[in-house]
Parts: sequence; structure tokens; C-alpha cells
Amino acid sequence: MTKSYNASLLPYNTFGMDVKASLFAEYETLAELQTLLADEDIIRLMNQQREKGELPFWHIGSGSNLLFKGDYPGVVLHCLSRGISLLNDQGLIEVQAGTTWDDVCQWCVDHSLYGAENLSLIPGETGAGAVQNIGAYGVEIKDLIKEVVCWDVEASCVCRLSCEDMQYGYRASLLKQPDAKSRYIVTSVILQLQTTPVFHLEYAGLKQALAEIPSPTLQDVRNAVIAIRQGKLPDPKVLGNAGSFFKNPVVARSAYEHLPHYDVSDELIKVPAGWLIEQCGWKGKTVGRAGVYEKQSLVLVNRGGARPEEIIYLCQEIVKSVKEKFGIDIEPEVNLI
Repeated sequence: MTKSYNASLLPYNTFGMDVKASLFAEYETLAELQTLLADEDIIRLMNQQREKGELPFWHIGSGSNLLFKGDYPGVVLHCLSRGISLLNDQGLIEVQAGTTWDDVCQWCVDHSLYGAENLSLIPGETGAGAVQNIGAYGVEIKDLIKEVVCWDVEASCVCRLSCEDMQYGYRASLLKQPDAKSRYIVTSVILQLQTTPVFHLEYAGLKQALAEIPSPTLQDVRNAVIAIRQGKLPDPKVLGNAGSFFKNPVVARSAYEHLPHYDVSDELIKVPAGWLIEQCGWKGKTVGRAGVYEKQSLVLVNRGGARPEEIIYLCQEIVKSVKEKFGIDIEPEVNLI
């Protein structure tokens, strides 16, 4: 367990923003988390945030899906608990919240468990992935989740939230709602994988990548997913980014069926935000030290030394131009803190 004041968050956000937190604390066990939440300085800062109508604390993963808008005046918590346990011989596993998600995907491949391979190379930690409902290539983590185990800050007890309790939607869950975000801290995630081959290869790019492999293995599918992602998304160690910055908007079929889309229901379709942004001329464009990645318009990047306000300005300009051209509202997928 560690606690530091006026702490740099540069190592804890993939956008590469050199911002600070008034207090940053890491813990490995539930007992250490309880000790931190009883700490006088942490309680004082949390109360100050509550009085301002803000969340009492922010709990982060590896910082791969957030943008700090500036120095954070409160408490930032981070879990160091890692590990994967096989709970039965039917593919039920428990993953500690701080475990890197891609390590889980490789572990499942190594143990011949099916279901997580399409989510390979999605950055971040498992607890944050469960909150965000990460997804790619036709699969979302909610499809695998049996339970999310949390520490209930208000009731001071462990609680277990079922997949239904989590109220999952597109990049949405119960734990993204303000009241729940300040109440529940994910400690582990129970996943149900499959022990027999079940692949989801409907995504055109994935199907094409595996076209010459008549009977792909789990590792083949994982390798294909990784290759696709690496071809479209920049390495945050080289070019600061938070992955896909915008959600794909869900709109009325009757008004927008002429645009590229994915079916959601008889009435609704999902339009690729990257396509909308590219049609507005943003692909590869740079404004100040912020830019739009040249290989994927969904990704905003830090060209080097960008401040949060530069990324936010670019985001706002993109949102405005898409609205003006298509009449469609797009919104960030990343958490703006």
C-alpha cells in the first residue's frame, strides 16, 4: 500500500498528460483498501469533493480510457491486485481487478477457453474493462461476465453484482453512473468462458484475416485480432492516446439508413463514428499538439507535449463539424476527469 501527495499521474494515463492528483494511493488487498478509505487525509479530501458536488474519489485502471482535464484536486485510487483463478472445469474463472486484460486473453488461449479472444489487445485492467463494458469484433465483456465482485463503500461490505445487476449497454454499465461510481469499487470479476470451440468471426476484417486458415485455433484468432488492432491503433508508448475516443452513435434507421451502419433493431442503427469524422476531413489532421490519427479517425493523439485543453478543443471541434454536416451528435467514449 502506498500513498503520495501532489503525485504525478503521467505514468497512469496513456494520453501522456503530465497532471497531478492531490493524493494518489495504491493498494493490493481488500484490507489495504479499507485502511485507505479510513485514512483521515483521504476522508478529508473526499468530503471536500462531495461538498463541491463532485465524486468523492476516482478509481482508475491503467488510464487507457480517460483524459484528465487538468490537475485533480481529490483522491485517485489504483488497484495492484493481479491474478487469475480457475474456479471449475467448466470455464468459470475469477480475475483480480488489477490484472491486465490482455493477459487474461492470453491466459484463456493457453488454457483452451473460448470467448475472450476477440477482445485481445484491448488496453487496460480487468476491473475497468468490466465497468466500461469493453468490446470489439462482435464481442463485449458483458457476454462473458457472470459476476462483478465489489467493495461497497457505503455499506462497508463485499457485494456481488450479477451481469443483469450491472445493467450493461453499449460502453455503459451501472458502475458508470455517478451514484454507483462513488459507491462500488471492483475487486474481482467472475467470467464464464467456453470449453468447446465457439468463435465469433462475423467481422469482415477478422474473417478476411483468417480466410487462408481452414480451421483456425484460438491462438490464430487472437493473433489475427492483434494484427488488426496494431494496424489501426497507435502504441500509446510511442504516441499518446486513449484508443477509440468517440462512441459510435445510435440513430434512427429511417433518417440515416443511407449511411454505413450496423443494425441495432428494426428502428435503430449504429453509424461508425470514425467514418463520420473522416468524411468531415479530420483524418490525420493536427491542431496544435493534438491530432487525429492518420490510420483511424476514432483515435485522438498527443503529438508530443499536448495539454488536456488541446485534446478537449479538438474533440469539441470534431463534434461540432459532425453535427453540422450530418445532424448527428457524437460523444466521447473516454472518461473526462
